[in-house]
Amino acid sequence: MQVFSHKEALGHEQVVFCRNDAAGLKAIVAIHDTTLGPALGGCRMWPYASEDEALRDVLRLSRGMTYKAACAGLNLGGGKSVIIADPRKDKSEALFRAFGRFVESLGGRYITAEDVGTAVADMDVIAMETRHVTGTSATTGGSGDPSPVTAWGVFHGIKAACAHAFGSADLRGRRVAIQGVGNVGLNLARYLAGEGADLWVSDIDPERCERARREYDARIVVDDDIFGLDVDVLAPCALGGILNDRTIPAIKARVVAGGANNQLDDEERHGRALQERGIVYAPDYVINAGGLINVNAELHRAPREKALRDAEGIFDTLTRIFRLADEKRLPTGAASNAVAEQRIARIAEVQRVRLPLASRP
Repeated sequence: MQVFSHKEALGHEQVVFCRNDAAGLKAIVAIHDTTLGPALGGCRMWPYASEDEALRDVLRLSRGMTYKAACAGLNLGGGKSVIIADPRKDKSEALFRAFGRFVESLGGRYITAEDVGTAVADMDVIAMETRHVTGTSATTGGSGDPSPVTAWGVFHGIKAACAHAFGSADLRGRRVAIQGVGNVGLNLARYLAGEGADLWVSDIDPERCERARREYDARIVVDDDIFGLDVDVLAPCALGGILNDRTIPAIKARVVAGGANNQLDDEERHGRALQERGIVYAPDYVINAGGLINVNAELHRAPREKALRDAEGIFDTLTRIFRLADEKRLPTGAASNAVAEQRIARIAEVQRVRLPLASRP
């Protein structure tokens, strides 16, 4: 496995391979950049087909977290972890405690949280071995499930994208297709239905679709048919890489804005493809920053209400990015990258300045 020359290893500071055979643990922790602060990012548990696939995912996800924190104005760096296992049958106390010991060994450079395949209860177990975990249950002093805040930020991001594409942020009567109705997607459906939007949903779990139909009057769509629907907004809220050579030509929506990470299979090429088709794409790490905003509030012992208010700011952040993209004739992803990189570069320059001896603490 060629780690240093891996095409997704773009400026990563540290990649840690974690193994404990007795606990059945095989995991990877990737720390991308800590210029702005300690690296924070969720722990994803997934039955990857190969170790290389897991490495690619954690490298891409951790880099996205760096840019997410930078665009959200948070003093955090980017990191991520993946556990190579099936969350439906491989979870155990030993596995998560073994993982927690690896997190603790990093001395606070990486702070973990829940992600796809992990839950609040899993964070509680990890917390038995490390202080560097967020998203634990309220009974242990944590903020609990961040999904409602993530979805609230996505909801306001969809409003910003619609304002840019259609001239109005009003979602009444807007047709929205949600791909993936897990914790984030289902909360998003609740917010959209409350605003009067018409919903279509798809998911690999038919029970989730049925719940969306029952509670929010959503129409159920089979698998990839979701991409070709004649709707206003496509909201990817499942796994990454779903905006690709196969799906982009089928998209009829004017707006693509959802909660999934790494939606573009090839960031540059597929970002350009969406731009050329006149589709307003909300960069994923900007629109789904609500979860990070939530755990940042937890780190500072702020209430959930503050996290929700801060997540509403995603509307203004995306509005600025859309304007910059138009001015510079850039894909929106390139515009958001520029915003993030500029902030990181400014802070890095501040850190390079040596204070006079008398001014040092």
